[in-house]
Amino acid sequence: MESLDYWRLCDELNVIQAAILIAGEDPSSLQSYIEDWDPEKRPDGYEAAKAAIKNGLLCETITGTLVPIYEYDINGNELQSLTNTVDLERSRVDAPSLRDWLSVRGLDTGFFFSTETDAPDYLDPSHPRYAPKLAAAVNAWLALDDGSILKGKTPKQALLKWLRESAAEYRLSDEDGKPNETGIEECAKVANWKDKGGAPKTLS
Repeated sequence: MESLDYWRLCDELNVIQAAILIAGEDPSSLQSYIEDWDPEKRPDGYEAAKAAIKNGLLCETITGTLVPIYEYDINGNELQSLTNTVDLERSRVDAPSLRDWLSVRGLDTGFFFSTETDAPDYLDPSHPRYAPKLAAAVNAWLALDDGSILKGKTPKQALLKWLRESAAEYRLSDEDGKPNETGIEECAKVANWKDKGGAPKTLS
């Protein structure tokens, strides 16, 4: 396992670590002093990723723990926090939330997305012909192998529920995380194996 892969064990990361990983570098050797470098010497993408993560925490589009920057007295005691600031080292981001947030913005490659997959080409996000809606429809259909998801629901209802819960992963939500109902309906229609007329039946 590569040294970078050990960072996949972390459920939470601070802002500096997350931005370094998005830039494709290993925080182990950079996190302690990267902020001391001149901006033009920092890894490509680091500054943009850092700024975007900070805004995500401030706007609550990324789940995590926001710690502001404080003013201190001469004895080192915290006085008051500075408005709209983020302490890069003390603030934390939730890694799965960060992954979903990146996906919504069309960034679905790199550290936070696995490059190894046994899935067919049409389900592989790195494939040049990858179609998110196709992958969403297929994976929604596969998810219903779990009979508990269908319990008390028609196939269409269960598919819609799964697709709404997975919307960000398949680019079926907007920048605010709101599901795209039109796209979700289209995917559910493709995956629904009981699309005939008549009263829908549910599994008890």
